[in-house]
Amino acid sequence: MPTIRTIATPLRHEIPKIKGSRFIASVARVSSPDAAAAFVEALREEFRDATHNCFAWRIGSDENAFRASDDGEPSGTAGRPILQQVDGRRLTDVAVVVTRYFGGTKLGTGGLVRAYGEAASAALDRAGIVEEPVTCNLRLRYGYEQTGAVRGVLASHHLEPSKSDFGAEVEAVIAVPVGSAAEVEGALRDATHGRIEISPE
Repeated sequence: MPTIRTIATPLRHEIPKIKGSRFIASVARVSSPDAAAAFVEALREEFRDATHNCFAWRIGSDENAFRASDDGEPSGTAGRPILQQVDGRRLTDVAVVVTRYFGGTKLGTGGLVRAYGEAASAALDRAGIVEEPVTCNLRLRYGYEQTGAVRGVLASHHLEPSKSDFGAEVEAVIAVPVGSAAEVEGALRDATHGRIEISPE
């Protein structure tokens, strides 16, 4: 079954000051570029008095689904070393923001690369690594009379809807391991005697 490597828990960690400068790394799991951008913006707002909020994120298995920013530091001295710490651990679905408060002494390009890389590395090590199945989202639509059957199938596969809407019919979205998607879909159709619409989201 295909899996991804990502962080076990979000956290924040500050390394010891380097020539008076503070480096605070915040890491989080993110499932989309929009979620990554929202995380970065939240940190920029929280640390709006900081000198720099540099970041890197990587999403999914597409090798091009990443972004890195030096946020005003010399080119290649912040975003790239942060991303290298993510890629060196073969992680995905993760965003890292390293906040810097300038301490009055310039570090030089080599010093900046080491500082940003060290801050990202320390935070990622503390966040831990987990391997999880790659999932796909399925949208379900069914009548209320099928609720018990659907719930029974989902419970037997240890699945919970990520969202549900109750209108004329029930609409729900479930995240299913890619390797189990066909099995779950078949079980839902069998349990409801075909009275369910299932489509990828």
